[in-house]
Amino acid sequence: MLETSARLLRLLSLLQAHREWSGADLAERLGVTPRTVRRDVDRLRELGYPVNASPGTGGGYQLGAGAELPPLLLDDDEAVAVAVGLRTAAGQGIEGIGETSVRALAKLEQVLPNRLRRRVGALNAFTVPMLRGGPPSSPVDPAVLTELAHLCRDAERLRFEYLSHDGTASRRTVEPHRLVCTERRWYLVAWDVDREDWRTFRVDRVTPTPPHGPRFTPREPPAEDLAVYVSQGVSTRVYAVHSAVRLLVPLHEAAERISPSAGTLEADGEDACILRSGAPNLEVMVIHIMMTGVPFEVLEPAELNEVIRTVRDRLDAALARAAEPGSRTEDAAGGG
Repeated sequence: MLETSARLLRLLSLLQAHREWSGADLAERLGVTPRTVRRDVDRLRELGYPVNASPGTGGGYQLGAGAELPPLLLDDDEAVAVAVGLRTAAGQGIEGIGETSVRALAKLEQVLPNRLRRRVGALNAFTVPMLRGGPPSSPVDPAVLTELAHLCRDAERLRFEYLSHDGTASRRTVEPHRLVCTERRWYLVAWDVDREDWRTFRVDRVTPTPPHGPRFTPREPPAEDLAVYVSQGVSTRVYAVHSAVRLLVPLHEAAERISPSAGTLEADGEDACILRSGAPNLEVMVIHIMMTGVPFEVLEPAELNEVIRTVRDRLDAALARAAEPGSRTEDAAGGG
């Protein structure tokens, strides 16, 4: 009995992890015969799980939305509460929670009956969150997030309209790979079919245009750590000027001050770290580095030191003028 129960849980996990499985594939994964798979599917149905089956050589098994919520999961009120909580976490981009929330929400919504989907939709549509620090800088529709998560999971091509930072609209066809969340912003890492290269897209600028598909064979990702890859893309690669500076504070202290969208950090001993970032020009780069509020030294490019001297001289001159007799600053300080 324990072996059968464990196999049923494994079967349910496989059905949740992919849109459709053939009986032969499930049998191979579970190490049983196709006949045993059929019996286990019948047991899941008896427990209330909506498992659909399509006949023929191209057929298979699919976990669908049923008339009743499976009794081994949650009752109606609990399911609505969990779905709303997951949507809220996903939509607000809470760091460390958002991506997990999208995956869990994708699984839950796959089996929610229509009546509960309507309740969840109404609660989200007519609820206004009051967030500390104001609204998200780039609000994302949770429905778009879950749609992208499904396509990443099922390895299906995605078609969408994309709005660039300058307002230019374009149509894209991509092979979606992963969603990456940083602070309150979401990114999609995908292979651009037309440009034949990996691209990073801001999800708040993505408008899906179904139908999607066909399926594709997933490619080797552009980096092992996609969080670092996206951080490098949005903070460095998109800019014309790049720099590397040594910050004279420990890595953990710098990480509290500098967000992943502003640059990437790597340890340089116990008491220092290296910040790599980008900017439109070197003067803007100086401002970005100064805003970190920590002591630093320039590693590259060498020209950045000259720009720092120019900015220093400009500031010195401004302070000297402010200290001259009869200056407006001096008059104001004197209470004129």
